[in-house]
Amino acid sequence: MSAALKERLVTALASREAKSTLRRLTHDSPPPAILSSLPNADRPLVDFSSNDYLSLSQSSELRNHFLRSLSSAPHILGSTGSRLLDGDTHSHSTLESRLASFYNAPSALLFSSGFDANAGLFSCIPAADDLVLYDEYVHASVHDGMRASRVPAKRRRAFRHNDLDHLRNALQRAVEEEPEVRSGRSVFVAVEGVYSMDGDVAPLREIADLLEELLPAGNGHLIVDEAHSTGIYGPLGRGLVAHLGLEDRVFLRLNTFGKALCSNGAVVLCEPHVRSYLINYARPLIYSTAPSHSNIIALSCVHDLLSEGYTVPLSRNLLSHATHLRALLSTYLPHPLLALAPPPALPTPILPLLTPRPRQLARFLVERGFLVRPIAAPTVPKGMERVRVCLHAANTTEEIEGLARAVGEWLRVIGEEEEGRLAKL
Repeated sequence: MSAALKERLVTALASREAKSTLRRLTHDSPPPAILSSLPNADRPLVDFSSNDYLSLSQSSELRNHFLRSLSSAPHILGSTGSRLLDGDTHSHSTLESRLASFYNAPSALLFSSGFDANAGLFSCIPAADDLVLYDEYVHASVHDGMRASRVPAKRRRAFRHNDLDHLRNALQRAVEEEPEVRSGRSVFVAVEGVYSMDGDVAPLREIADLLEELLPAGNGHLIVDEAHSTGIYGPLGRGLVAHLGLEDRVFLRLNTFGKALCSNGAVVLCEPHVRSYLINYARPLIYSTAPSHSNIIALSCVHDLLSEGYTVPLSRNLLSHATHLRALLSTYLPHPLLALAPPPALPTPILPLLTPRPRQLARFLVERGFLVRPIAAPTVPKGMERVRVCLHAANTTEEIEGLARAVGEWLRVIGEEEEGRLAKL
């Protein structure tokens, strides 16, 4: 490595370090310096951080079913190539057919990750003269896909988060200013079912209504990322689109398996001709090794549990926890150091504790046995820092009430410290 390149990289990292925004990979959660200070350092922290919403990583039923399936499967290791070469097996196509049926979709296409799926579909489906409108909080993978697409920057337009009026204005502007849109040029609208940082819910039915009202030619195409809603909502966990009965009004759904479903990979649910187009043009699919046999087996097993209704009481318990925790934390409000986002249309397992002191609050909660993460810029906008709380079906009422008490304790301690400081002035 040249000295100039090394200096540039080190300088960039040092800048992030100075701003306390440097990201690190660590298998210790939290860092050892904090762990060693805990009064019960050998006791596991209560998980209020991971995306294991249904607690399936702890499910002996899923584990045993998976191990039995592995032991009887003819192939379990690798996949030997990309889907277009040697990696497309009967197991892959059988699972896709099953997923299409389970999620009530015309067809299904597996991707190795939700990131790959978003990057692939947004890079190839919109044409250069199409219009893409996207919620300002959509995932980074959507942005990467749009940047790699043929759509110029001026035709990729953000609308304010969950703001139907702003979206309506953007659509009306396109209709009024572009005869091609009125006559059928495609307009894509990209949203998430549940947003990962704010834990709120997209107004999907209202967005679908808007598209049908303003684009009666049927050229409005709604794309919904269900990463944080798959497994939690809808009949047997089919997702928010299914919960609302919008399967026939959504152009494309992306359901991912790495969160509530305790696996990895994603499926794009779409019309057969869209599936064929992605097979031909989505580079992350074309040039990636296919999901391994063991991954296919894991996805089959978790969908066995979904189909049997195993996760229905888990999701019910999860959403009950969310309602309970919000009610407990609301008793501390209003407070200058704590705020909650407005209640979402549906309870969700993600509850951001908005505070100008996210690292201080996170450390305080960790020291009391609760694993949470501070979230600061650039992951969220400046002024929107928070501690992100993720709930799980296996969390107990005692754990949830303990977390709420700890937040109240922090507010009291901070208040006493502030009063002491002012008394010395």
